[in-house]
Amino acid sequence: MSGLFITFEGGEGAGKSTQARLLADHLRALGLDVDLTREPGGTPGAEALRDFLLFGGHDLSPRAEVMAHFAARADHVDRRIAPALAAGKVVVCDRFTDSTEAYQGYGLGQGDPALLDMIARLRALIPAVPELTLVLQVSPAIAAARMAARGNGRTDRYEALDTAFHARVAAGFDAIARRDDTRCRRIDASAATVAVQDDIRAIVAPYLNRVANA
Repeated sequence: MSGLFITFEGGEGAGKSTQARLLADHLRALGLDVDLTREPGGTPGAEALRDFLLFGGHDLSPRAEVMAHFAARADHVDRRIAPALAAGKVVVCDRFTDSTEAYQGYGLGQGDPALLDMIARLRALIPAVPELTLVLQVSPAIAAARMAARGNGRTDRYEALDTAFHARVAAGFDAIARRDDTRCRRIDASAATVAVQDDIRAIVAPYLNRVANA
């Protein structure tokens, strides 16, 4: 793949969607061809699965929920991410496989080794690996305040879970970032939006030479 694949990860209220959008705008201003997308979602089929997973009122088993996320991801990669990378684009994705590990493996599954192993095996079947993952981290108090400030939008089933769940998710992201410290860069996202974006641009800059000269 000749493009550049960047993912944003982190718990609720970390500012991933905002920072992903700002980075995409910045890269477009530099003249790069950017595809900004999200998970679960990114294609019509994956968006339908997103609506079911986040708002469908289902009670899937942990294994079934993991497989549903990877079904959405497979369609997203096959129909959008892989073609964009093959065309030399920069793909900026709000969540990817790390979120499944953190939310389903550590959060809902409470670190169950069998479930984490299943996620790892399914990840190995996905033919797209981010070159850079930006893991945004904030304190529980900041995350809660930001979530409360979002207004009257729909609250998804993960946002509605208790603080213990969100603590496990945060611990999961931290474990992933420490394990994959070449790919993952942890970012203190508690600062002002502009300051966080400045930090992100400085981290991303060295990765741009290849796609800029392609």
